Amino acid sequence: MDSFLKKEVIEYLSSFVTKERLEIFQKKIRKRSRYLTIVLEDVFQSRNISAAMRTADCFGLQDIHIIENKNKFVSDKNVSLGAGEWLSIFRHNEEKNNTITCIKNLKNQGYQIIATTPHKADITLEEVDIVNNKIAILFGTELTGLSYQSLNLADKKMNIEMHGFTESLNISVSAAICCQYLSHKMRKSAVNWQIKKDEKNDIILSWLRKTIKSSEKIEERFLKKNGNL
Repeated sequence: MDSFLKKEVIEYLSSFVTKERLEIFQKKIRKRSRYLTIVLEDVFQSRNISAAMRTADCFGLQDIHIIENKNKFVSDKNVSLGAGEWLSIFRHNEEKNNTITCIKNLKNQGYQIIATTPHKADITLEEVDIVNNKIAILFGTELTGLSYQSLNLADKKMNIEMHGFTESLNISVSAAICCQYLSHKMRKSAVNWQIKKDEKNDIILSWLRKTIKSSEKIEERFLKKNGNL
């Protein structure tokens, strides 16, 4: 769908939601970012993924990547509270080793890959360079952490400083701390962290489709009427 037709579809579908809902969409999209993203590799407990999704939405991060080499993701809506409706979720589950494919794709998009680990880290959370790079933060499975491939392909290995006897946090807690800190740091910086205009329209269209009952049929009728089907 070209950009002109997309705008027409957005305008048409907008007539099926309230003015207040549209204002909320416009307000939220201005705060949304793809400059920072999180990647979850083979997380076993779906509630931890759902909690991370909720965190990403709360801090205005649009994208979340889920690598499924061994563990299949099933959303826990009681935990995510519908956050998945507003996110762009990329599930990597079609290759023999989805980790390598996911990380290489992110690098090709200009992301610096930061692997979280409690052992032999290069930097702490406070030392992550948010100004000169888009950032993808990787989190691993609950018991063993990130795979060898993730750690080997990462540009930096990062930890959250600990001062107690326990050496690691629950993955959803780690994700929340990283998202809050880096999102705040990003928004206070001079970097252009906002989403591009064309991508904003894609997201708004997605939100409208998910909000409007029978949106697919409504959109299809509109396109047929205007000779676009």
